[in-house]
Amino acid sequence: MRLDVYLTAAEVAPGALNGAVVAVIDVLRASTSIAVAIANGARAVVPFEGVDEVAEHAKQFEKKDVRMAGERKMLPIAGFDLGNSPGQFTSDAVNGKTVLMTTTNGTHAMLACQGARDTAVASYVNGSAVSALLRSALRSNTPVAILCAGQDRRFALEDAGCAGHYVRLVTRRFADVALNDAAHACALIDRKYGDDIQALFLDSAHGRALKDAGFDADLDICAGLDTYPVVPVYTDRQITRLGSDNAR
Repeated sequence: MRLDVYLTAAEVAPGALNGAVVAVIDVLRASTSIAVAIANGARAVVPFEGVDEVAEHAKQFEKKDVRMAGERKMLPIAGFDLGNSPGQFTSDAVNGKTVLMTTTNGTHAMLACQGARDTAVASYVNGSAVSALLRSALRSNTPVAILCAGQDRRFALEDAGCAGHYVRLVTRRFADVALNDAAHACALIDRKYGDDIQALFLDSAHGRALKDAGFDADLDICAGLDTYPVVPVYTDRQITRLGSDNAR
């Protein structure tokens, strides 16, 4: 059994994720917002690299059926329906809608999971649910990988800490899981902070930047443990809830 952590998408060599079950983490805030949207009834979340791609793709939908969401430099994109604050993805806003999303870091990481057998969107708010999927993969000797989005394509403390949380949950009661160096490092970060997620966030550069920009409520939601117990899965270019008609 093997579990590898990649601290940024740039670390993933071609073919490294082939056949693996992958969890993508951008805990502040894309992966949390996606989990909230899926839990609140979004039909699907479709990730895009660019703002123009979202606007162009939205033309394929009736206006009532689609929501454009995303951020640049933490702030909502002009003309979009939603930003990247998880609290905006309420049932009233997204139930039954297709959410087209672009963010600085998270959607880039999701699009990097070429060749994966399955890709889940992971955060603290759905830790136990996604960990169950990863544990099932390990039991069947399927390699597991955790991909951190990072911040501006670089290491981000908050994503590494969340990855360590997953390493702890996934390897519990397994005696023979091989970890790469990044997985060991993330486990040490998790050991330092434990379930004091707010302390982790406020020690991270991005967490402090969000707080300084007035996004304290976002940090509170992102720090919730198992508050949105869903497994969003990315397949066929869209993210849907595991077990839904659209999911594999």
